[in-house]
Amino acid sequence: MAPLTLLLLCQVALYTIVTSKKACGRPPLSDGIDVSSLKSVYDVGEEVTLACEQGYTPSTPSPHKLACTPTQEWTATDLACTRRTCPIPRPLQDLVPGRTQVPFKTVLNYTCDEGYVMTGANESTCLADGTWSHPPPLCKAVSCALPKPPRDGRFVLDKAHTATSTMYGQGWTYECTPPKAPSFERGECLADGTATEPPVCRDISCPIPEGIPNGFLAFAVMRTHGYKGTVRYACNDHYVLDGQAENRCTNTGNWSTKPVCRAPCSVNIKRGRISYNGRKLWIADLKPNRVLHGERVLFYCKNKVQKCGYPVASTCNDGTLTLPECFEEPGKLEYTMRSKTLPSEINVCDANPSATPSSAAPA
Repeated sequence: MAPLTLLLLCQVALYTIVTSKKACGRPPLSDGIDVSSLKSVYDVGEEVTLACEQGYTPSTPSPHKLACTPTQEWTATDLACTRRTCPIPRPLQDLVPGRTQVPFKTVLNYTCDEGYVMTGANESTCLADGTWSHPPPLCKAVSCALPKPPRDGRFVLDKAHTATSTMYGQGWTYECTPPKAPSFERGECLADGTATEPPVCRDISCPIPEGIPNGFLAFAVMRTHGYKGTVRYACNDHYVLDGQAENRCTNTGNWSTKPVCRAPCSVNIKRGRISYNGRKLWIADLKPNRVLHGERVLFYCKNKVQKCGYPVASTCNDGTLTLPECFEEPGKLEYTMRSKTLPSEINVCDANPSATPSSAAPA
């Protein structure tokens, strides 16, 4: 039994010697740094060589080594590896404000807008040398064959050209031989490469045109009118035409929108001075007391703090002329005996008076 006991004791002693030997664990590595021989345990005095991984740039020249010290720590290194970058392709720079570079391994995926087809690779990767794996692709507009004309009609391209095809987004107008009208007037080259199907040319007529309040039909024959037939409207004296004077029979069998005759306004003050059509005049001198729709009248308000006057504009709107909130009509005595103290007669305020008696803004 003695020889067996001695053998077991020797094995225990050998194990203790091996496991108590000083060593270092794996060296601490920052992003982008590669080690020459990566192990779990390193002996004291053992060295490893550091380098930057592919796609990273070293901060200082090579070589860079670490050594395992008796304190079971690694020596320091000043190596830092910076990830390389690729310039953002020019067509995309406006889509990434404030950035001109992207890091190594970035992948760009390209798509074209609706109606465009791609020529080239739809994906590109930032490589280790700072270049892209593929150049940006081109997006080319879809082409369509020339449209078919409608029966009893034709099409007119928005932009005349001699080619046998059109491009996505280009449009045209359909026309029919009068008095026929197209069921719709506009066509275009679609995103799927097809042209709008032609409309049907139909016989169209519009009913006898109607009059408008405070206006009349000028030189119009009171009958039905065919497609694209026209009539003209005019307003009574002192009324202003708002809209198109010419009314057209459309392809729906209805007339286009009729114009409106806007009413004149009266200046509803008894005393005071105004400015109208570039003339400064007393209200009694406005004869007749009438302002046309859309015309401006300047009323005079007083800044009681600065003791000055300033004009405020009001516009005639279809029979209504609103007085500015700051306007105060003078009394009869002030108007006749002290007219020189009225806002229209005293010193004019600065462009932006510091205090005004109302919310109205100077003209």
